[in-house]
Amino acid sequence: MSQPWILLLLAISAEVIGTSFLRLSEGMTRPLPTLLVFGAYAIAMTLLSRVVLSIPLGLTYALWSGIGTVVIVLVGRFAYSQLLNPTQLIGIGLITAGVVLVNLGQ
Repeated sequence: MSQPWILLLLAISAEVIGTSFLRLSEGMTRPLPTLLVFGAYAIAMTLLSRVVLSIPLGLTYALWSGIGTVVIVLVGRFAYSQLLNPTQLIGIGLITAGVVLVNLGQ
């Protein structure tokens, strides 16, 4: 795997970490989780800005947002016990299919 793809995976990971801490920040009222949210998002954006120098912007954003969305749903399910209804599961499946199709079309 080449460097831009690794950076993209790291950017997605940072965004997932930041988003995961949003709930713990309690509306940005708790200092440490809030700092972690902003720090993780800053890392994600910095890495993403490097990725788009090598991978087309549309592809980068489709992968970043699609994979991030699916992972955040899984975090919500397993870390916060949030249940998914059948419609939401279908939506996650469609997002996953979209990410696969975007990758196949490059």
